[in-house]
Amino acid sequence: MSSGWLTALTTNPLLKGRVEIVGLVDLAPGLAAQRAAEFGLVSAQTGTDLNAMLDGTRPDLVFDVVIPAARAGVVETGLAHGCHVLSEKPMATSIAEGRALIEAARKAGKVHAVVQNRRFIAGVRRIRALIESGALGELTALHCDFFIGAHFGGFREEMEHVLLVDMAIHTLDAARFMAGKTPLSVYCEETNPKGSWYRHGAAANAIFSFADDVVFTYRGSWVAEGANTSWEGAWRIIGTKGTLTWDGGEVLEAKVVAGAEGFLRDVEPIAIPEARERARIEGHASVIADFLDAIEAGRPPETASADNINSLAMVFAAIESARTGRRVPIQT
Repeated sequence: MSSGWLTALTTNPLLKGRVEIVGLVDLAPGLAAQRAAEFGLVSAQTGTDLNAMLDGTRPDLVFDVVIPAARAGVVETGLAHGCHVLSEKPMATSIAEGRALIEAARKAGKVHAVVQNRRFIAGVRRIRALIESGALGELTALHCDFFIGAHFGGFREEMEHVLLVDMAIHTLDAARFMAGKTPLSVYCEETNPKGSWYRHGAAANAIFSFADDVVFTYRGSWVAEGANTSWEGAWRIIGTKGTLTWDGGEVLEAKVVAGAEGFLRDVEPIAIPEARERARIEGHASVIADFLDAIEAGRPPETASADNINSLAMVFAAIESARTGRRVPIQT
């Protein structure tokens, strides 16, 4: 993950000249130095102690790219040193921990935000624009299929609820963003299918209820070999006038009813708005740019932790539903 962040920071035009990387920290001796050399960061200090690095370099920002279990400590340390912090997802390992981080940022008077980079791709922003335009009528449902046989190795293979915590957070956040609706409750079943190379929870099926009677369904697996979807999933968005489909890549199609007679009504294609701002569709670079812009403008970034906790709540409610076999309200 640090490679993706550093690539965005050092090569993307959105960020050119905006950030000077003064230090890299990793618990594994030599790994930070290896990354610095890989990206030509000849003036960056490297080490294994975050407190010492922050004391020595006195930076404005901390980029938190650690495993979820270490996140709270890194964020709290960064805030305590007067730094704004941008974290990998998920923002916390529990809702209580998430609330504590939001409060810590408030008390420090600093910005804490989360890398929900899927919001910053063209397809997601185009779907949001089409829904907002009313061309599909009133939104009634969103459906997403996510099926990939992903062989990461490393910490993910030992995580509990690995799909919901480490991947579904992207899809759930995207659904909440597209719909512009508040998630209210969820029923979820979680499994670890035969042949899984993960210890726990590599597949899940969930039905979310959003405000205004909007339904969102999620079907996902990280051990589905043979017919991978896009990393963004395959989507169907339904309104009272028509439907949009998206393959998670370049293919978006929308059709609306064009006739008032017949068992199956005639339909016609409609145009899908282009993403309005190129600067908003660059993935990691756009999240970082929005974070920097927000700090400079004194406004919350789009993925501020105070908002992102609503997506985190969807994840933990789904986990609770899978554990209890009951529909669970979504609360932050």
